[in-house]
Amino acid sequence: MYQVNDSVMYGTHGVCEVTAVGRLSMPVADRKQKYYTLRPVYQKDSLVYVPVDHVKLPMRPVLSKEEAEELVNEIPSLETIWITNEKERESQYKEAVRSGDCRELVRIIKTIYLRRKERIDDGKKVAAVDERYFHQAEDLLYGELAYALGMDMSRVGDYIAGQIG
Repeated sequence: MYQVNDSVMYGTHGVCEVTAVGRLSMPVADRKQKYYTLRPVYQKDSLVYVPVDHVKLPMRPVLSKEEAEELVNEIPSLETIWITNEKERESQYKEAVRSGDCRELVRIIKTIYLRRKERIDDGKKVAAVDERYFHQAEDLLYGELAYALGMDMSRVGDYIAGQIG
């Protein structure tokens, strides 16, 4: 069970801070149920209420600084996702984003980056699905890395490039 002030990754909300754990007095909430009240770090005006014993989306602690540095060093060795069928690829992207697994997010970003480059080189437009999932994966990954490494999210791309050459 998470405690107040814990930092967690929760679904597509990204990095959140636990601001309360307890029952809610809202009419739509089950009064017998305990909830986490989460404040997304990069969406300051937002709150998310999650039942403690029924988390629909994965919730996990934010990476430590050491884990974040280790992940960045692993990036060159992580495989891309080459699925030619559009529907299967989108399904794979959706599942990877939903899982919140950092390594899967890296794989999406690498895959779409290479796919985007290939399409542009061929004079084709970038697929809207690729763009959407690229930005979702990048926001989630960069948000967590920025938080773990104590830097602004806008500096994460340059940090990664500097670390992996």
